[in-house]
Order: sequence, then C-alpha cells, then structure tokens
Amino acid sequence: MMTDLWLIGMGTGSPAHVTLEGMQALRDAAVILLPLKGESKEELAALRYAILHAANTSAEIRTFDYPLRDPALPYADRVRVWHDAIAARWMDALGADAPRGPVALLVWGDPSLYDSTLRIARRLIPPPTLRVVPGITAVQALTAAHAIPLSTLNGPVRITTGRQLRAGGWPDDPRDPDCKDTLVVMLDSDCSFRALDPVGLHIWWGAYLGSPAQVLRAGPVAEVADDIVATRADSRARTGWIMDTYLLRRRSPPTR
Repeated sequence: MMTDLWLIGMGTGSPAHVTLEGMQALRDAAVILLPLKGESKEELAALRYAILHAANTSAEIRTFDYPLRDPALPYADRVRVWHDAIAARWMDALGADAPRGPVALLVWGDPSLYDSTLRIARRLIPPPTLRVVPGITAVQALTAAHAIPLSTLNGPVRITTGRQLRAGGWPDDPRDPDCKDTLVVMLDSDCSFRALDPVGLHIWWGAYLGSPAQVLRAGPVAEVADDIVATRADSRARTGWIMDTYLLRRRSPPTR
C-alpha cells in the first residue's frame, strides 16, 4: 500500500506548464503511475513521458491501462463505477509491496479543477497522505493564448461543463440582469455553445493549448461557430484525441 500520494498538475501537456515545485516532486517521487489509454491516444502517454524526461527523474515508472466508462449506465453510476475501476488499477500497478517512498501521478490541467483524481484517491484503503502540486490550468492557458483577461471589470466568472450548459442554458443571475458576465466551459465534446442565443455572444476557443499544435478561434458565436465545430472535428480525426475549452462573454470583445 502507498502511504504518500502526490498529485502533480501538468497543465495542458507542455513541460513548461509544470511548475518548478512539480518538477522537483517528480524527481523526489519513488514511483510514478502513468496511464495508458490505447493506441489511438498514444500521444497522451508520450506527453507525460516528455515531462518526466524534462524533470530528469529517476523514479520507477509503472503503467496501467485506463478503464473505459460503461455508456449503458446512468451518468452518476457510470462515473462512480469508473472511478472505482481507476482506483483498483492504481493498486494493481503498485502490487503487493509498498513503494519505498511517495507515489506520484501527473494530472492533466490542475488537480482541483474539473478533475476527479482527488475523489478517486479518497477511495483508497487505507487512505494515503495526499499532496497536491498545482499546475497551469486550461483556463489560464486559454486566456493567455488569446491575451484576454478572465473577467470583465468587476464582473463574475463561472466555470461549468458542456453537460450543464446543454441542460440549463446560460445561467441566470439576478445580480447581473444584463448578462455581462463570463462563462468558461470545459469538458464539452458537443460544442454546446451552438444551443445558445448567439446575439451579443462572443467566444474564445482553444485546443491543445500551450503545445506546438495549439489551435485558436475567436469571434462572435454567430460568425465562428461552424468554423470551431469543423476545426475541432478535423483536429480530433487527425490526432485521435482533443482537449479544448472556451470562454463565452455576452458583451462586445475587449479592445487590444
């Protein structure tokens, strides 16, 4: 059993998105767990290996096959069963002998933001001592790539998922009757912004943020929605995977 588990944010896949603290943690770890997600997503493992190479770590690398979610189950049950399976794969990869030192996991983006690694870690028995090393989030990478601020002047910011956007539409806020706030949407494979009223709605979209393959689009939703949908589909077909996010704002875009 592991006694110490370190979750290290790896940004959006670039070694430059791992903090100096994160790089040191990779060097100090005894074992690093590395997920494999099949031949179609070998590049995801390659990105992790590139980060480990940049860290110059001597930790033992133990891989595990990432389980798939069962689409036949209701969403909540599907996620619960999937998380149980991931925790079991971690323990299988570690085996019966306790690692002689901390176990580390590289977490896409940041362990605190729309990531379930912390929830999965708390399924382990006995529970390990957790250490979280934050990395660059996809939200930071997106706003930096577009050179825009995350918020408007004194305006609220909401972070949500594509599933929530499809289910509830643009969130109402009695404190902001003009809807001049900012919505950041993650985990949206369906480009759910297409279901919103495009009038006055501006989007900043990005995929493979911070990497040489980075793709950016921005403009009024009414004008760029089809281009984003097509670009996303083409990019996914070419690489076998895509991680993207976008920011929506119901106001004129800021001047630069």
